[in-house]
Amino acid sequence: MSEFPIYLIDDDDGVRRSVGFMLKTSRLDVQVFADGTAFLKEVKHLDPGCVLLDVRMPGMDGLEVQAELRERGIAYPVVVMTGHGDVDVAVKAMKAGAVDFIEKPFDKQVVLEAVEEGFSRLDRSSEVSQRRKEASLRLNALTPREYEVLEGLVKGHPNKTIGYDLGISARTVEIHRANVMKKLEVFNLSDLLRIAFAAGVGEPEPGASGAMPA
Repeated sequence: MSEFPIYLIDDDDGVRRSVGFMLKTSRLDVQVFADGTAFLKEVKHLDPGCVLLDVRMPGMDGLEVQAELRERGIAYPVVVMTGHGDVDVAVKAMKAGAVDFIEKPFDKQVVLEAVEEGFSRLDRSSEVSQRRKEASLRLNALTPREYEVLEGLVKGHPNKTIGYDLGISARTVEIHRANVMKKLEVFNLSDLLRIAFAAGVGEPEPGASGAMPA
């Protein structure tokens, strides 16, 4: 199915045993946690994986754990496990980005299908992450000024505007732009922007585009 691990979080020992056994018999790597706090304590040391998360737990409930993952920028796919009558909570979880929700008691195929969808999201995320890494490495060849010019191009600004913002002439911007294209080995603006977008240039999130090259 996949080499990604599964993180099973449920305060019910019986559920942890039965679901854990079910997944292990399908040759899946499963790690179990008795509550969300224990999982969050370890999550920064864990490999990317699919989270099977119970909603009703003492201490932090499933929605709070999901929100904390999002707050930390940890984009692991979450499959919510709910008891009968928790559909309204499951809907909230789905709106917050959960892959799916499954109602207890559930059979093996339902769990496996939900987990498979989580794995497919991880596969897509890994591809995007790899493209970003490769693009960011290419941008390391740029000088700080060339990077600033690239940021202006990403914003859709013409050379004159970029020059005004940076306190340089439009002609100097044109020279930097040519150098950027040469270093990145591209021949048109669309290919240049494709690399910039892949690297996250211009994204508002802190650290999304990495540190500006020195």
